[in-house]
Amino acid sequence: MAYTYRMVQVPPSIVVQENAHQGNEAAAYLQTIVNEESKAGWEFYRVDQVGVETQPGCIDGLLGHKAEYKSYYVVTFRKGA
Repeated sequence: MAYTYRMVQVPPSIVVQENAHQGNEAAAYLQTIVNEESKAGWEFYRVDQVGVETQPGCIDGLLGHKAEYKSYYVVTFRKGA
């Protein structure tokens, strides 16, 4: 079966006030996204971590700036084509 895929980038961290922290914030956040996409007909498929390296420009390179590495998370959904 052929599928159509949709990727949604989510933040690597979720900010929560200390007095509101319950320990399930990440799961609740992802559950909200999955349920929203499900209403539009998308089936949850998986979550991936993607690393991105940003190289400094010419001037920044001359000034000694180094490459920066960041991790992003992508939630993949699919539906039958």
